[in-house]
Amino acid sequence: MLTMPKLSLKIAYPIIIAGLFVIVAFVAFNYGTLTRDFYIIFFLLIVYIFLFGFATGQNFSSPVRKLLKSADSLSKGDLKSRFYLESKDELGELARVFNKIADNLQESRSETEMMEKSVDIKVQARTQPLEETIDALEQKIRNRTFEIQKTSTELEKLQKQTKLREMESTELKNQVNKLKEELNKGKNKKVSKLTEKEPPVWSKSDWEK
Repeated sequence: MLTMPKLSLKIAYPIIIAGLFVIVAFVAFNYGTLTRDFYIIFFLLIVYIFLFGFATGQNFSSPVRKLLKSADSLSKGDLKSRFYLESKDELGELARVFNKIADNLQESRSETEMMEKSVDIKVQARTQPLEETIDALEQKIRNRTFEIQKTSTELEKLQKQTKLREMESTELKNQVNKLKEELNKGKNKKVSKLTEKEPPVWSKSDWEK
């Protein structure tokens, strides 16, 4: 892509060269009759040709510069970028074609966005019942999980209580066994005392003696 200074120079160079060629040809044909005043005019004409060439180059390159700037903005996603030129030459036609392309791109993007929104709405409408079903299932799972955790906690409590009762039962059995042993010992002591106090029994043979 040509930069603006290069484009201006490409337009100005032919104008300057053509003007200088005309002046040099005129001097060559009338060299013998030229006066000092003509050389001053000759110098002024050269300056004018240079200025005219560069001004013409700038005049032609300025619309192209604006068009390139608008095209760069369009390529970066700014679909509102436009270039308006009232002239009826090729540049004016190029500006109208550029604006038409930008309009088509903007319409195409608008249609695409509308289609995407329509598709999103349809997908949402179709998936909403499924989402509701999934939410309901997830809620049931959460409730079931809570119930399982609650049951597990209660089972742990029951196990602890059962262990405590088993320990208490074991202690009670031990105490009962001790009491039985003490009762048995007490009975044995009473029996032995009674046998010691009972008078001797005399038989008939003992009386005869």
